[in-house]
Amino acid sequence: MKINKDGFHLFAGLKSKFLMLLLGSLIMAGKAYSQSTPQLGKAPIKEVIGAMTLQEKAKIVVGMGMDLPPIPPDADVPDFLKNRKKDPDAEKYPLKVKGAAGHTHPIPRLGIPSIVVSDGPAGLRIDPIRNKGSSKTYHATAFPVETLLASSWDTSLVREVGEAYGREVHAYGVDILLAPALNIHRNPLGGRNFEYYSEDPLVAGEMTAAMVNGVESNGVGTSIKHFVANNQETNRNNINTIVSERAMREIYLKGFEIAVKNAQPWTVMSSYNKLNGTYTSQRHDLLTTILRDEWNLNGFVMTDWFGGDDAVAQMKAGNDLIMPGSVKKMDAIVNAVQSGKLDEKVLDRNVGRILNIILKSPSFNGYDYTNNPDLKRDAEVARKAAAQGMVLLKNDGDALPLDNVQNIAAFGNTSYNIILGGTGSGDVNEAYSVELTQGLQDAGYHLDADLQQSYTRYIKKAKGNRPKPQGLFARPEPIDEMTISADLASEKAHTNDVAIITIGRNAGEGSDRTLKGDYYLTDKEQQMIQTVSEAFHDAGKKVIVVMNIGGVTDVARWRDEVDAILLAWQPGQEAGHAITDVLSGKVNPSGKLATTIPMKYSDIPSSKYFPGTPEKNPQKVVYKEGIYNGYRYYDTFDVKPAYEFGYGLSYTTFSFDHMKLSSRAFNGPMKVTVDVTNNGNVPGKEVAQLYLSAPAKSMDKPAQELRGFAKTRLLKPGETQTVTFTVRDSDLASYDTKSSSWKADAGTYTVKVGASSRDIRQTGTFELKSSEVVERDHDVLKPESNIMEMKP
Repeated sequence: MKINKDGFHLFAGLKSKFLMLLLGSLIMAGKAYSQSTPQLGKAPIKEVIGAMTLQEKAKIVVGMGMDLPPIPPDADVPDFLKNRKKDPDAEKYPLKVKGAAGHTHPIPRLGIPSIVVSDGPAGLRIDPIRNKGSSKTYHATAFPVETLLASSWDTSLVREVGEAYGREVHAYGVDILLAPALNIHRNPLGGRNFEYYSEDPLVAGEMTAAMVNGVESNGVGTSIKHFVANNQETNRNNINTIVSERAMREIYLKGFEIAVKNAQPWTVMSSYNKLNGTYTSQRHDLLTTILRDEWNLNGFVMTDWFGGDDAVAQMKAGNDLIMPGSVKKMDAIVNAVQSGKLDEKVLDRNVGRILNIILKSPSFNGYDYTNNPDLKRDAEVARKAAAQGMVLLKNDGDALPLDNVQNIAAFGNTSYNIILGGTGSGDVNEAYSVELTQGLQDAGYHLDADLQQSYTRYIKKAKGNRPKPQGLFARPEPIDEMTISADLASEKAHTNDVAIITIGRNAGEGSDRTLKGDYYLTDKEQQMIQTVSEAFHDAGKKVIVVMNIGGVTDVARWRDEVDAILLAWQPGQEAGHAITDVLSGKVNPSGKLATTIPMKYSDIPSSKYFPGTPEKNPQKVVYKEGIYNGYRYYDTFDVKPAYEFGYGLSYTTFSFDHMKLSSRAFNGPMKVTVDVTNNGNVPGKEVAQLYLSAPAKSMDKPAQELRGFAKTRLLKPGETQTVTFTVRDSDLASYDTKSSSWKADAGTYTVKVGASSRDIRQTGTFELKSSEVVERDHDVLKPESNIMEMKP
């Protein structure tokens, strides 16, 4: 068939029109498709989930991996870190905040962004430098550790610190801070105790709630951790923690309950350990029955990094997000849905919880982060908080404050090499740190120059000679104390007004502390204290010890040799200034112990059971002390501590007077008031503590339990403040495992208010006429067999 020239042009014209019409149809269809694809924030979440593929749902509940450097084949790390498969999305969507702990998958077609999570129990943990050769830095403030913050007993102060944290989280483009941590101080050898607040769940819960509310006031989230019974680092990924229902409810869950109900954190992080035989991240009764059904958590649950061993079980339990995530776990979830082992409705539920939080996040709301927080302002908050949480343990002969002191001999490595905070995920890349010696010099004191030079040379040489740390979480070996001869000590005693000895300790993720040379002082430390004390006392001079530690360390063996002991904990980057503020009297110490210091390690109720059995590689740890942890044990079993729970001295004195109960018969919330008066000569703050003793009829009870606390404002000499407490029916109750309920026995209850658990100043009683069931809970978390717990 032949087509002439005109016919060809006609055919070509018709073809062109057809193609144009076809292209237009495709464009219109594309627009219609785009308009029909639901977008997060514009369409209901249910519709967004309905538009997802199964693979996309799996991406939402599994993180995008961890931005780790190359790991040498001989490195001491778990196999799953060496043999990980790179998520293809990780290159397409790189982590926007270098050094952050992880991020989630975005689904751009549905308007779902990636959100960033970062470590931060003592300050935001991100890389300080992102581009080699660039002068731009990304430092964060190293705040005081949580044990110090709890020792302030001041929730308004902790909230203020949280607000400063949150400003930096927001400014650096992080969506969720992986903090605060609130596991209970069960044993002082716990490697991460510095990250935790207290041995008491009320203190831990109230401090956590204050921190969460402070951080989240900036429009960013928190993840309270580690849920639950994560009280050691030894074999932390596999240890089976055996705890009774009552101990779980009254001690280990209670702080989390207070925090969830009073602050509603965006997320909760499940812990590494097994609980009564099952990983916490795989326990439906823990993560759904208790956390959501009983406590009404509104946020989502995420795993600790690489926690648990069954992604499908985690989905079923209500552990919504698996972190840091892997391709293997996404595949496992997809395969489980396809095979019928996982109901897709369960997956949809978990996806929905995560999307609800993403809607709140700065990443979703298009926040243009500044990378420029006000670090100077936050450093001032850190300094203030540090001074408020230090505890004056001893002050014989008014050795402190440093009146009529000009020349100071500073002994101990840590005087010149201060420890700001613990290691691991609790570490912070701060812009600077202030040594104790610098703090003293900035305040106008003169440091012994020869001694300072000797220590500086000694520390530099020792650091150069010590081996490099081996393993993912390994810390540098501590440096032995420089030998102080009697002649040197005597010389310094005659040329200086006072001796300050600093004892330092550090710990962190991956291992627990040891007794020899850690909990107990080393021989060289003991000898230094003895030698310096003898020389300075012979010269009529005072000796002060500063304890720069993250967890409880022995004091009973050496405290009689010195005049004053200041427990400075690990105070953050303004350490030297904050310690000096207290030593000089610029700040009157008002910290109180939120954890007991025993006379000896064997006095600790968990000492026989920590860190579990078998001894070399424990697989199981049994909490045989039950509810008798900390002061509950010492007070009930009449074991005298070195320094009791709630203890702390001041440069002034306080009286507690005129305690009044609103009723002598309990018929609902009861008001208790007491007058606190500053009877001394300098302004100061006091912590009023309310303890309650309950009748032991249906079950055994501790001798007393903390049921309220309040810190006064700064009281002038002679000034009085009336403190008010509210006692509720829940404060009267203990957990009865037979009925799965909180019961208050009829009888006489004693209210005690004082300055510590053993310094009770005012008492009163009231009657509960008939026994009450205050709350009924689900019958869950039963251990496999009965635990033979301590009984008074």
